[in-house]
Amino acid sequence: MFIHVVKSGESLWQIANRYQVPMESIITANGLTDPDVLVVGEALVIPAEGTSYVVNPGDTLWNIARRYGISEQGLARANPAVNPQNLLPGTTLTIPQKWRPAVGVNGYIDSFGQSTVPIVSRHAASLTYFSPFAYLIKENAQLQPIDDEPLLQAAKEKGAVPMMSVTNFTSTSRGENLASQILNDPSLTEKLLDNILVIMGQKGYRGLNVDFENVLPTDRQAYNSFLERAAARLHAQGYFLSTALAPKTGPEQSGLLYEAHDYPAHGRIADFVILMTYEWGYRKGPPQAISPINQIRKVLDYAVSVIPRDKIYFGFQIYARDWVLPHRPGQEAETFSPQEAVKRAAQYGAEIQYDDVTASPFYRYTDRNGTAHEVWFEDARSAQAKFDAVKSYGLAGISYWTIGPSFPQNWVLLEDNFIVKK
Repeated sequence: MFIHVVKSGESLWQIANRYQVPMESIITANGLTDPDVLVVGEALVIPAEGTSYVVNPGDTLWNIARRYGISEQGLARANPAVNPQNLLPGTTLTIPQKWRPAVGVNGYIDSFGQSTVPIVSRHAASLTYFSPFAYLIKENAQLQPIDDEPLLQAAKEKGAVPMMSVTNFTSTSRGENLASQILNDPSLTEKLLDNILVIMGQKGYRGLNVDFENVLPTDRQAYNSFLERAAARLHAQGYFLSTALAPKTGPEQSGLLYEAHDYPAHGRIADFVILMTYEWGYRKGPPQAISPINQIRKVLDYAVSVIPRDKIYFGFQIYARDWVLPHRPGQEAETFSPQEAVKRAAQYGAEIQYDDVTASPFYRYTDRNGTAHEVWFEDARSAQAKFDAVKSYGLAGISYWTIGPSFPQNWVLLEDNFIVKK
């Protein structure tokens, strides 16, 4: 695969002809619902047909190698009879297969029931783990039931390992006091683990993901002790343990979201951790990139210094946000899929921009009521930037939040970049 950014006046036929691939391949890879409508600045994934490339006027070995995501040296080695300094148009080059590291891939989903089965069936083949989010912990250590059984069956049919997720918060409650009550009462802790293990046994979960957020700073050690106890009980029955961690850039980072999340302890206790490297562009905050790569790298720099790289999963959000301008504190942005973001740009004639610092696409538009908007989302370029970070840091894998929103480009690029462990 490689990526083409649409320019003014270009048609899909012209793009397909330039890259010598069928239009249908581009339509499928990008989930295009109306091939006649392209947005200036839109990033398209172009499937590479076969293992050869015909040199066009102006091509260099460097830009061809970059187009296919391989090294210039590797391309030269695969074509020893070709003079790199004098590439003749019409020359057919052999494209060597790109090296793909093997990674684990987790996919959360936050909707349940039979209606969600098609989403799971569509993506579970690309997942190592599948995690319905989530079982909510109650004050008495019981767990609020969810309708996850149809989803678990669909995931298992595609070879995705079910991972149970438990959490202490809801959309209306930060959950810090609930967590404190559970973590500081040994009897409630044991009761909670009892209840978790019962559900895991009944429904076929093979591991547990603990997502305790906004834990009080004074409960940091209590949280670590809970995880140690959870690991001991889970491992004794052949299960694994993972945790979700707030995106910290250092050990002394202040704030309710961060302080009780002890990176070294989680890295020691858990089988792997999921870094929640998203939500800079918070739905109630000002408009900005949701997952800026420059900020994510700061988190990764700290994480790999205290947690083994083979235990770290890169958190990847799959959604877009639309903020009304001017932004007012507390005003909530609309959240939808990356594919919908491109459709909205087409609807309002907006040109998609790309911020190189954050590696994130965005655009602005004015709606029919005269209200200004700013949209930040994910596209093929931002996805590739995240995959490049996973490879450059040597991380264990990727965790999607969530697999529900439509983002076809992600899945073809995931397969192009990695071998998914099953």
